[in-house]
Amino acid sequence: MDRKTFVLVHGVWHGGWCWSRVAGILRARGYHVTAPTQTGLGERSHLLSPGITIRTFVEDIARHLEFNDLQNVVLVGHSFGGIPITGVADLLPERIARLIYLDAIMLETGETWMSLLPEDMAKDRTRLAQETSGGLSLPPAPAESFGVERPGDVAFVQPRLTPHPFRTFTTALDLKNPVGNSLPASYIRCTDPPYRPATVSLDRAHKLGWPVEEIATGHDAMVTEPLALADLLERLG
Repeated sequence: MDRKTFVLVHGVWHGGWCWSRVAGILRARGYHVTAPTQTGLGERSHLLSPGITIRTFVEDIARHLEFNDLQNVVLVGHSFGGIPITGVADLLPERIARLIYLDAIMLETGETWMSLLPEDMAKDRTRLAQETSGGLSLPPAPAESFGVERPGDVAFVQPRLTPHPFRTFTTALDLKNPVGNSLPASYIRCTDPPYRPATVSLDRAHKLGWPVEEIATGHDAMVTEPLALADLLERLG
């Protein structure tokens, strides 16, 4: 069998750049690895617009798989990236070998990211988006809020964070099949410290009977523990 392709999907405020350390390790081991950036973020931040919804993010990754003719894919979603990978699994299951949710958000059909957040956090982020951009985007949080604390890591992450298209938080995921679409799936929990918004999704992974692994680092494991994460992704994939 051909070696699997890892497609690494980033979370809120990030871009494909955040995977560079993990991608480098996996490529050195002989894997094909891609890390697409969602519309309106990272090097595509110049495309930020009110028309970007969660459907845009799903289509971003689906078209990435199709136009690059990627098969036998290990599709990894970090944080908010768990939402589009669920959508892509619904659309293109034949291209996917396994789903891996890295401290990720897992929505069921009809749900929004806002609907899963603790109420106080949802209200605070809505207010912040209105105050800073009239509701167009949510400004980046400090890198430390993702468990990124070493000065070199902060210097890598903080300048690259970009405002996140706000309608991706408030538009619902539309699925034709149950979450995961019967594909093999795993969940990775970052434990030091735990990431509060991922609690509901972790519980869902347990209820679905998915294997749950842990890595003793903060939410941005691809930055803070790239070797340990690469080892884990390789084993799960």
